[in-house]
Amino acid sequence: MSYNREDREMFDAKCGDCGTDCQVPFQPKQDRPVYCRECFQNHKPEPRNRDRFGGRQGGGRFGRRDERPREMHDAKCGDCGNDCQVPFQPKEDRPVYCRDCFQNHR
Repeated sequence: MSYNREDREMFDAKCGDCGTDCQVPFQPKQDRPVYCRECFQNHKPEPRNRDRFGGRQGGGRFGRRDERPREMHDAKCGDCGNDCQVPFQPKEDRPVYCRDCFQNHR
């Protein structure tokens, strides 16, 4: 099924800012203002930093990574004993593994 913009039903409306008559692809509600194409740019909502489930976007399997560099922490590998760095604060009661040894514990 294809979607063609010309086939959409359009509704007459009056811009809540400049008063210009315009058409919108939804039935306007009386309790909410409608804006023409030019005025709509001034009323776009700010992008949210939360995904649709309430968590932060970034990292993870489906989100974007944060652009900031990660804070790295010094640690000693629990297997080979080499010094390494990890992107989290290590806890005393849990072992930390270097990049090479971590593959053996996945």
